[in-house]
Amino acid sequence: MGPEVVTAIVAACSAGVVYFAAAAKVVKQYERGVVFRLGRLAGEVRSPGFTMIVPIADRMSKMNMQIVTLPIPAQEGITRDNVTVRVDAVVYFKVVDAAAALINVEDYKFAVSQMAQTSLRSIIGKSDLDDLLSNREKLNQGLELMIDSPAIGWGVQIDRVEIKDVSLPEAMKRSMARQAEADRDRRARIINADAELQASKKLADAAKQMADTPAALQLRLLQTVTAVAAEKNSTLVLPFPVELLRFLEKAQEHPQDQQHTQTPRIEQAQTPRIEQAETPQIEPTQDHRPDE
Repeated sequence: MGPEVVTAIVAACSAGVVYFAAAAKVVKQYERGVVFRLGRLAGEVRSPGFTMIVPIADRMSKMNMQIVTLPIPAQEGITRDNVTVRVDAVVYFKVVDAAAALINVEDYKFAVSQMAQTSLRSIIGKSDLDDLLSNREKLNQGLELMIDSPAIGWGVQIDRVEIKDVSLPEAMKRSMARQAEADRDRRARIINADAELQASKKLADAAKQMADTPAALQLRLLQTVTAVAAEKNSTLVLPFPVELLRFLEKAQEHPQDQQHTQTPRIEQAQTPRIEQAETPQIEPTQDHRPDE
């Protein structure tokens, strides 16, 4: 075997190794391979594992099939009840058709991001402030449908959409705080009034029961005195009957009636005394004139 033959064999082996290295491809478990042969889609999408392509003629692109977490920048808008808010969200999606995601759209991530921002602004304009704050599940479903409709043609499936935060102006936060405080105050007053009504009914029933048995009032009074005396304090409880107060009121009314009846008698007694004192002063003057 001559040196030329050996050189040819070595060259052929080297060319085979280079060809095999160029043709051999490995697709990971979370990826899919899309092969373009002379610019056209060649065959089906390559599954994970080892695969071969034609060097120079074929070009294989790998698509990630994992779920992508894409944050949506905060969007400012005006709600249906004319409140300015800033809302941000997050979109979870994945590629279900590697060929469509690579052929039908230039950059599927950028396309999904722009569609999510537009849909979020549309949802803000169609919703009330109360829905954004308390009914987010319904808004998330509506936002998911709005993004998923055009994304189907891009080979992308929207897995989930979540509204993260709703930012309100400071003036609106203060107004909502005052409203919540007023609502709590109203509920507290209603509960207090209801308690007073129930207590008054119970007290009325207790008063009727004690009216039938007067000894029950004395027993209740003794229980109150015992409860007060049980604590170490300087409080002294003296039961004061109501009948004594009524007696004192009547005693104050009688002296006033006696004063009103005695005042005319004093005036009648004083008037004749004044007339008798004036008559003896006139008589000496009449007796003195004839003597002159």
